[in-house]
Amino acid sequence: MPEMRVPLSWLKEYVDITWPLELLAERLTLAGLEVNAIERRGANWDRDKIVVGQLVEVRPHPNADNLTIAVVNYGAAEPKAVVTGAPNIRVGDTGQKVAFATVGATLIDGHGDGQKTITLKPMKLRGVVSEGMVCSEKELGISDEHTGIIILPDDAPVGMPLQDYLGETTLVIEIVPNVARALSIVGVAREVAALTGVKAHITPPEWQATGAPIAGQVQVEIADPDLCSRYTAGLIRGIQIGPSPLWMQMRLRAAGMRPINNIVDITNYVMLEWGQPLHAFDYDQLHGRDGQKPPVIIVRRARDGEQMTTLDGVHRVLDRNMLLITDGAGPVAVAGVMGGQESEVTEATDSILLESANFDAINNRRTSQLLNLPSEAATRFGRAIDPELTIPALKRAGELMRLLANGTIARGVVDAYPVRPVTKVIDFRPSEVERLVGVKLTTQEITGILESLEFGVGQSSADGALRVTVPSYRLDVSMQADLVEEIARVYGSDNIPLTLMADAMPPQRNNPRLQFIYRTADVLVGCGLEEVITYSLVGNDDAGRLLSAYGTSLPYTALVAADKRYAIPCVLEPGRCIQLLNPLTPERRVMRTTLLPSLLATVRDNLRYQKRIAIFEVASVYLPKQGKQLPDEPRHVAIAMTGPRARTWWASAPTGAPDEMLDFYDLKGVTDTLLARLHARDVSYVPADSLIFQPGRGARIMSGDVELGVMGELHPVAREAFDLPRQRICLLELDLDLLLTRAAERVTYKPISRFPPVTQDLALIVDEAIPAQRVEQLIVRAGGEAIAEIRLFDVYRGAQVPPGKKSLAYSISYQDMERTLTDKAVSRIREKIKNYLQREIGAELRSQ
Repeated sequence: MPEMRVPLSWLKEYVDITWPLELLAERLTLAGLEVNAIERRGANWDRDKIVVGQLVEVRPHPNADNLTIAVVNYGAAEPKAVVTGAPNIRVGDTGQKVAFATVGATLIDGHGDGQKTITLKPMKLRGVVSEGMVCSEKELGISDEHTGIIILPDDAPVGMPLQDYLGETTLVIEIVPNVARALSIVGVAREVAALTGVKAHITPPEWQATGAPIAGQVQVEIADPDLCSRYTAGLIRGIQIGPSPLWMQMRLRAAGMRPINNIVDITNYVMLEWGQPLHAFDYDQLHGRDGQKPPVIIVRRARDGEQMTTLDGVHRVLDRNMLLITDGAGPVAVAGVMGGQESEVTEATDSILLESANFDAINNRRTSQLLNLPSEAATRFGRAIDPELTIPALKRAGELMRLLANGTIARGVVDAYPVRPVTKVIDFRPSEVERLVGVKLTTQEITGILESLEFGVGQSSADGALRVTVPSYRLDVSMQADLVEEIARVYGSDNIPLTLMADAMPPQRNNPRLQFIYRTADVLVGCGLEEVITYSLVGNDDAGRLLSAYGTSLPYTALVAADKRYAIPCVLEPGRCIQLLNPLTPERRVMRTTLLPSLLATVRDNLRYQKRIAIFEVASVYLPKQGKQLPDEPRHVAIAMTGPRARTWWASAPTGAPDEMLDFYDLKGVTDTLLARLHARDVSYVPADSLIFQPGRGARIMSGDVELGVMGELHPVAREAFDLPRQRICLLELDLDLLLTRAAERVTYKPISRFPPVTQDLALIVDEAIPAQRVEQLIVRAGGEAIAEIRLFDVYRGAQVPPGKKSLAYSISYQDMERTLTDKAVSRIREKIKNYLQREIGAELRSQ
């Protein structure tokens, strides 16, 4: 959010501050202008030791050509002599007012980095004792400027504490979009006046125009009035470029802007004061048609590929949706964003053409973002500005240029105003306040609040409705609800009483999808994972890195065939993914179709600080639907794990011993726990040939014949593409919405048997291609309810096992609900299992 820094001395020119500052800040915050901070310049200046001084004389230093001795009167009985190297005072100077610090004062070290403080002591500099310091802005903490000392105005009282003369209190206000009218001192003054019950003293500025009429000296044409509703210009001749006065520089610094010269500072000052951005052109560098005078200003769309060099020295290529200010020779500014280099004001400038215009907010915001040119002006134009502000701001700036740059103002203004806004009038029923806010106010109270906000209020009809005329600068007000909001703001949310609902509470309804998501997160946190939240927008290259193992030779159809579920279409066919037309950054262009790249980026960033990462995210992905404008947004859960299996603690393995690293089976353990706690039905794992994963270490997670997701260890090529270290990176992604449909609707429980189990091992030789899970399912099917628990504890290939076969050893617990199983009963069940396995998959018992 943009901030408006409001120096209190500046604000007091437009409204009387009658409340304590902290109370005023709280009131503004409650009314929607959030005061983030109150800054006090000079609060740490010692009142007795940092004062206004006056140069009595400046003598040469006897032992150094680049130093001088300044004798300073600071209101004491005797002046002090200090040694200084300031280039802006010279031998023979006298009478200048300066910021003077005596021995014992605490200042910022002007020759050091940062804000390191020093305490002044008497010292010898090249053989001459110095008993104080004439101060620069850096030493006082005003800015980093240290090239010269501060020269105060001639009317500065000698001996006055500098805190009283240069001190300033600044309100730092965060401006949300619906209070953009407060991006100015005048705008904040209007708010303060309404909230504190005083009258703002805001009068339209005027100027003393004594020059030749502007008619015939410049022409203005607006070719695209949909993007520029008003363009006004004034002409000031005979200006003298130089520094702006100290009071203006100090206010600009307090408001967060750096002083440059009097012309630039005036345009910035008026923008901060009135909220209307201005631009000054060097009049003599502007051209008319065919290069002739007078210059003609044409406001038009750029042509595709049109080029210009802006004030920052960057060559810009423009498109037809950008608005330009042009003269007879071509572009001279990107409207509302930045001026052009050719018409820049320089020290040689004699005449100024001053622009005060109104541009379309959306177009200006888009242009500023595309050109990567954020600015105070673009911030204001991008939030919409009252077109009626152009003339007051123009006259205020022109008069300041007359006073501070010795300019002569041409009589009249050029005012092209093709699109005039219609005055908004709203018929407002006072009963709406009670209906929407719950507070009953009288018509007189409502009228008083609206009039304090400068709304015009009249009687509409006999039924008591009010006819409210909206001020031109209140672009955010268009209906009755807006007026109710304004009344509630000024009345004060803290004055609205707390009430209970008079109606019955609405019935509570389950939200199975949301409960499923919460349960997923709870289970994974219980498994030791940490939840993360990443951006829903990614870059094309993010998806490309995930699929980097494919190389660039495979066509899109081959990608889909190999990774049908998790191929990223936008890599090869950008139109198949949802993309932003105007992204803030290239890294946030595409709405993601998988969570994996986001998690991998998080793993990469966090591995810089810790060895072990175990994270998950529950979020939506965005899958385009053919023929539909909006995508599907299923919820997915993704997991990423890497690093040592065990967390480091005081009894960990000795230093130097290799850590056991997380691998596929750790991830499978978490997955088994998750699916079991979510009551997923008929879960199985099928080997996956996806090139996202390392060969032999990837699996598809199935529920019956429905694929729920994928898991595995990241392919080394993809790992390198994400700049990840050479270690196992375990990944999982599940479709939670699909999993919800495969979860058991009802969960049944059975009592725990009070009879002891009988545990025996069963070693089988089966074909290499038969998964262990298949064998386990057959054992459970054959053993029925007698199987209390089954666990695979050994897989063997080698001697005693024929080629193409493998040995699977299971630990099986048998248990009955009614009796203790005898060895004979267990043998019958075991024989039944053996015969069933031999018949179904040709399994044989392994001899000991």
